[in-house]
Amino acid sequence: MYEAAIKRPLDLILALLAFILLSPVMAIVAVMVRVKLGSPLLFRQPRPGLNGKIFTIFKYRTMTDQRGEDGELLPDEKRLTSFGKVLRSTSLDELPELINIIKGDMAIVGPRPLLVEYLPRYDERQKTRHDVRPGLTGLAQISGRNNLSWNEKLEEDVKYIEKITFFRDFRIILKTIAVVFCRTGINSKTSATMELFMGNHE
Repeated sequence: MYEAAIKRPLDLILALLAFILLSPVMAIVAVMVRVKLGSPLLFRQPRPGLNGKIFTIFKYRTMTDQRGEDGELLPDEKRLTSFGKVLRSTSLDELPELINIIKGDMAIVGPRPLLVEYLPRYDERQKTRHDVRPGLTGLAQISGRNNLSWNEKLEEDVKYIEKITFFRDFRIILKTIAVVFCRTGINSKTSATMELFMGNHE
């Protein structure tokens, strides 16, 4: 009942309230992004959502567009600025995703929306993560974030889908707040962000 009839309306109401209450913070962050990184303010990227349908995710920019002599973008660790690191560590860069939740692309709690290129790399069990809307936060995010391996993160996503309840979502939201304040698991052990998921053949 919760997943079928309550979760989406509740997400919409909470996202609208959060957007209104946090609009001053979002305005300040937007100004700082403009000053520190220039335009555009938002990072936009296609991501797979419910049933694999592609949508555009919105985040505040945390990286420069610096390219090498070959014209290719430099690695993340070279483009991620100190200001960007602060935005990521506080999760302020994720605030524009409230727009995605209001639009219906995302939920407050669910598996994080990953790259489109990962779609053919999932095994049959991992593919079920797209049976629900992707989330602003999820079970993997409170269980270690980027300290987890890809298989561990994807397994947490599937575990969430197998049991979706109001009280579980509420607990995940509370634990997310604690994780954000502690700033744990922001980067993986070998990357400034997270290594690419290459599939289970590894």
